[in-house]
Amino acid sequence: MASLKSWFPIPKSSHFSLANLPFGIISTASKPSPRPAVAIGEHCLDLQEFAASGAFSSLGFDVSCFSKSTLNDFAALGRPVHRSVRKYLQDVFVENTSLANVLQSNKPLQEKCLIPKEQVQMHMPMHIGDYTDFYAGKNHAFNVGCLFRGPDNALQPNYTHLPVGYHGRASSVVISGTPITRPNGQILENPAATPKKPIFTPCRRLDIELELGAFLCKGNKMGTNIPISEAADHIFGFVLLNDWSARDIQAWEYVPLGPFLAKNFGSTISPWVVLTDALEPFRCKGIPNETDLLPYLQEKEEKNVYDIRLQVDITPETGSTTTILNSNGRNLLFSFPQMLAHHSIGGCPMAVGDLLGSGTISGTEPGTEGSMLEITKGGKESITLNGGVERKFLDDGDTITMYGVCGTEESGLVGFGECSGKILPAPKL
Repeated sequence: MASLKSWFPIPKSSHFSLANLPFGIISTASKPSPRPAVAIGEHCLDLQEFAASGAFSSLGFDVSCFSKSTLNDFAALGRPVHRSVRKYLQDVFVENTSLANVLQSNKPLQEKCLIPKEQVQMHMPMHIGDYTDFYAGKNHAFNVGCLFRGPDNALQPNYTHLPVGYHGRASSVVISGTPITRPNGQILENPAATPKKPIFTPCRRLDIELELGAFLCKGNKMGTNIPISEAADHIFGFVLLNDWSARDIQAWEYVPLGPFLAKNFGSTISPWVVLTDALEPFRCKGIPNETDLLPYLQEKEEKNVYDIRLQVDITPETGSTTTILNSNGRNLLFSFPQMLAHHSIGGCPMAVGDLLGSGTISGTEPGTEGSMLEITKGGKESITLNGGVERKFLDDGDTITMYGVCGTEESGLVGFGECSGKILPAPKL
């Protein structure tokens, strides 16, 4: 893919090249009202100010969406509008184009619209009505299944037939940089004891889950479904997702209905939404599924996931940063269109701003596992961090930072920035 050369300075190492242009919500000290923006290099383009200049007049859509405090209204305009806006912005920033007079030669507008990233505060990009977390990372599902049931029964009989999922808590989805408080709950201090009697305590096995999230830009009416052939057009864009997990609380509570308190205390997303079109060049095949899927889940597109290089770092409160794993977005058994087609097949009404999580994305080699539960073999082994510090699960004060990026510096990186959260102590009750 040829690199787009810009008249505007964009560091080669930036996740936010002209090949990307992700959308988010910003505010500034001089203008505290949250509003939409696009990330470009080390700057943000204030779309409210840019639209007020008449810059988008040739595209023929209602620019009032860029005066809102979330991206929901813009998302609801649909993928053709998202595509045309992104392409227009690329043309505005590419050197030697007919649109140079829009911004390149308009210094007063540049001063209004182009804001250094360190001067902005990021906000939740979408109003999330509902959040559903899937379990499409087959390698993760197998690794965890082996810990509890052995390799012969690691995957449940339904696993390869449908995208397994559960409904999460939208109110506790937060953006990168928001601290996460360690949850309190019931755990079995001695799982082998009889009778089984829990204690109330702060979580002792706090974990991460490396995931991708997809925001919807189009819904369906209750009682109808979204066909697999149309599902991709319902997806606005993608974020990184850390679905924090209290493993010991979950072990006691999840039978028979699944995760509850172990998951509802916090999920962190990256603040910039990478549009679906920006990821199109990085389509690839996911984990092969040998199961003969039912027709409503059968995709014509074989390359149905994305080649996204994923990384997770841990930084203790008083130590240096250590990379604890590297994985890839290709490690999914089901695609997001398949998740959406399955989610709606019974008539569930989806809506603009709904968030879908992929489930933990793990590889097959050591160092590619997407959770500490896998890396430490259920807490039986320790991770040694820089400086000799050891971890089996997360300590108070630890900061977890996730990264995801596609492409090369030569072609222009398409990345998500950071998805980060620091663990705070559990409240004393």
